[in-house]
Amino acid sequence: MPRISLIEEGRDPALTPLIDKIKAERGGRFLNLYRTLAHSPGICEGWLHLFTEIRQKAKLDGLSRELAIMRVAVINGADYEYKAHQPFAIREGMTQAQIDALPAWTVSDLYTPKMRAVLGYTDSMTQQIHVPDAIFAAVREHFDERETVELTATIGAYNLVSRFLEAVQMPHETGELKAHN
Repeated sequence: MPRISLIEEGRDPALTPLIDKIKAERGGRFLNLYRTLAHSPGICEGWLHLFTEIRQKAKLDGLSRELAIMRVAVINGADYEYKAHQPFAIREGMTQAQIDALPAWTVSDLYTPKMRAVLGYTDSMTQQIHVPDAIFAAVREHFDERETVELTATIGAYNLVSRFLEAVQMPHETGELKAHN
């Protein structure tokens, strides 16, 4: 049961332009996340802009992005985020075996050195906040400065997502998920 009500389309005509924008950028769907965020239109619009930049306009490759998102979801126990991003992770090239091994990635041989750098960075940022120099250096072996900024922003932003989703007890979508954040 969600802790905050989900806004229905048509409830407030002032929200129509924002809802139309959300649907245009999220595959025609007004997802529960945005139905909750719409209680604060300014935050909702800022959120939409940030995550459109991260998901659709960044230079960072999609596999690295989804790997980081999936690991954040695992660490934070964010089931909504985890389930929503599985199809994206697979579409970007992750295998189901790699997804299944995420909880114990450090003992798995399923990940490339680049993927291991992303996972180590995600773990440090999410669990310890402070990133050791060696972990950051491993990231820089695979990513230029722009990509490093985008990876860092992705990890930070999806920690925000998982914390928000879990705090408000976001219900899962009904029907097939086509887009998220």
